Amino acid sequence: MQPKFTQLAYAVIAAAALLPLAAQAQADSYPDRAITMVVPFPPGGPTDLVARVLSKQLNDQLGQPVVVENKGGANGTIGMQAVANAKPDGYTILYNTSSISLSPNLYSKLPFDPEKDFAPISSTAVVPMVLLTHPSVPADTVQEFIEYARKNPRALSYASAGNGNVTHLTAFLFTQSTGIEAVHIPYRGSAPGMTDLVSGQVQFMANTLNDSLPFVRQGRVKALAITSAQRSELLPDVPTLAESVMPGYESGAWQGVVAPTDTPDAVINRLNEEIRTALKSDLVREQLSQQGAQILGSTPADYRQYISDEISRWGEVIRAAGVKLD
Repeated sequence: MQPKFTQLAYAVIAAAALLPLAAQAQADSYPDRAITMVVPFPPGGPTDLVARVLSKQLNDQLGQPVVVENKGGANGTIGMQAVANAKPDGYTILYNTSSISLSPNLYSKLPFDPEKDFAPISSTAVVPMVLLTHPSVPADTVQEFIEYARKNPRALSYASAGNGNVTHLTAFLFTQSTGIEAVHIPYRGSAPGMTDLVSGQVQFMANTLNDSLPFVRQGRVKALAITSAQRSELLPDVPTLAESVMPGYESGAWQGVVAPTDTPDAVINRLNEEIRTALKSDLVREQLSQQGAQILGSTPADYRQYISDEISRWGEVIRAAGVKLD
């Protein structure tokens, strides 16, 4: 019996020794076909705008198509679940937003665990939010808006991209901090919310800068404040919330890329390298700058920690808002 056991042991050891070589070979040949980048929101929205800039650059770098597939619904949950259940081979990845840290606080029973079912690859960008009003609202500054809203409790309504979305929670924090009573109207994405804001069906909204810029420049909505720590070069005359009414406040719609858990480390590291290279390219920097996005980029480990920290931070906000989606 001993010789047979010894042969088996040697075979196991030999196989284990070959695993790193196999993983490296997989990374060296990766990718050899198209990669699907799932965006868990509808096309044309603020997340989709940034994802398509990045996917085009990755396509050029990798020599393989990086195809954006929009799977919207349930505040990003449908798209996230699709990627969590995908084969962990690096050919299906998720272009995630802050929803990955909001969902575990919003849903009691998620069909996936954001911290266990995804392998973080890299952060990509953060887009500031802008407090917008319809031109009919008689206020040209944040202070005037607060005064008007306080005198007309629950007379104003605000749009969001959905219950528990960062557009909802940013507006909620603003109203809570300033003593405003307003009616929340959730939509299935930023685009329909902006449509109703422009038409005057709702009176205000906190939306991403890249999605808001065309409407602000056309005078179809008024920008009263921005949520970044400093003013944006794209809207230099618009003050920050921090300098006007909420000292120390800073918020943004951050984004990144994750893969299904158990995706080989060699593939994760290859994708991380390519994404960070893409974020440094002149073309990507120029296009994202035009959208008002701040470029990030991180190691997989740093991005994992960031997601975990954001789950804790937004948990406090969501509990205060009393929002539950199931």
